[in-house]
Amino acid sequence: MEELRKYVACLLQRVDGLLAIVITDRDGVPLVKVALDSAPDMALRPSYLSTFSAMATDQAGKLGVGKNNKIISIYSNYQVIQMNKQPLTINLIATKTANTGQLVNLENDLSVVVNDLAQAVVET
Repeated sequence: MEELRKYVACLLQRVDGLLAIVITDRDGVPLVKVALDSAPDMALRPSYLSTFSAMATDQAGKLGVGKNNKIISIYSNYQVIQMNKQPLTINLIATKTANTGQLVNLENDLSVVVNDLAQAVVET
């Protein structure tokens, strides 16, 4: 698990403005969390992570355009990108000026971590 955390910490440094990477289960329980001190505490709480993604995914699903894979929310000071990787969710918290495209591209690098974690979650 420590190697996974180190790998994710390296990814955190690759995008200017990226403040946190949190991989959670479907209930918002963090399995891997790497965050800078400047990351907003509220965005790192399991209650925010689970409620936000569940509600937004439910609403997006009602549009009738297929399964929702990503949600990008940009606020006055921050942006939150959530990637649905059932049974897990990747949460990226960044400054509003961070390059959103670079953040989304981290999905490829995080897929290996998420696949290993998902397998462990399914087996338990």
